[in-house]
Amino acid sequence: MLTAFYIFTRIVANPLSNVFQKKLAAAHADPAVIILITHLLLTIFVLPVLFFLLPLQLSSVFWLNIAICAVLATMGNTLIVAALKTTDLSILGPINAYKSVVSLVLGIFMLGEYPTWPGLLGIGLIIAGSYFVLETRVPAVAASKENLSAQRRGILLRFGALIFSATEAVFLKKALLVSSPLITFIFWCVLAVPVAYLTTALVGKRPVQSALETVKDKKTGFLALACTTGLMQFSTLFTFNVMQVGYSLALFQISTLLTVFFGYQFFQEKNILRRLLGALIMVLGAAAILIFGSPG
Repeated sequence: MLTAFYIFTRIVANPLSNVFQKKLAAAHADPAVIILITHLLLTIFVLPVLFFLLPLQLSSVFWLNIAICAVLATMGNTLIVAALKTTDLSILGPINAYKSVVSLVLGIFMLGEYPTWPGLLGIGLIIAGSYFVLETRVPAVAASKENLSAQRRGILLRFGALIFSATEAVFLKKALLVSSPLITFIFWCVLAVPVAYLTTALVGKRPVQSALETVKDKKTGFLALACTTGLMQFSTLFTFNVMQVGYSLALFQISTLLTVFFGYQFFQEKNILRRLLGALIMVLGAAAILIFGSPG
């Protein structure tokens, strides 16, 4: 029952987090700064818990894997926000279904988690569903080369983010194997701060000044983003603790349908029925991976 609660929390929290990311990006906040502020707030939330748990004795294996996770999470989330800045949420959300495919492949080589042949049906369904979701044709009246170019660039950015986040999931599992969900969550929050700080500086921003200026008029949005991001990652880790990575990510794809609905509800996005159909096919593909892709 507790596992079902964590899965449900993850399914709801992830698309809500994307909604707040898109709202902040639409308000001209820089993607790197958004990620920096998010992890700063999460760090403030978790530091009291960390002090309560001290002293900690963690292996070098844990530190290596969680450090890699911090880099991958920062890069992936920054790309997600950059993609959301120019592309519909109802297009980018369903692309996440490919994460279960990437993680299954990575799981074979890095975790020894093997799918059976029927699980390949799920991969085929995900690819088929993406045809409906990624169709970028729009009515001639509304079409413009700039809009189509920005949308396609956003799709490419989202696929780049997917590779980062799918790889991160494998290293999260490796960190979990030598620690606990709570400890892994705390250091995932904390270690991403210096990485996000450096990322912000590398894109030409002054990290501290940019963060203060950005958060000044958007406190509620950032608090909501930090809460939903924290809930998403916390529930993800507890799910990974009892399930294989590939199957967990496949199950999480139910959130794809919510993402498409939120795109319509919060941003009045178009072609929703077509995208819902594609998202449903992709969810069925993810379900096929979950049901038939049992370990070999």
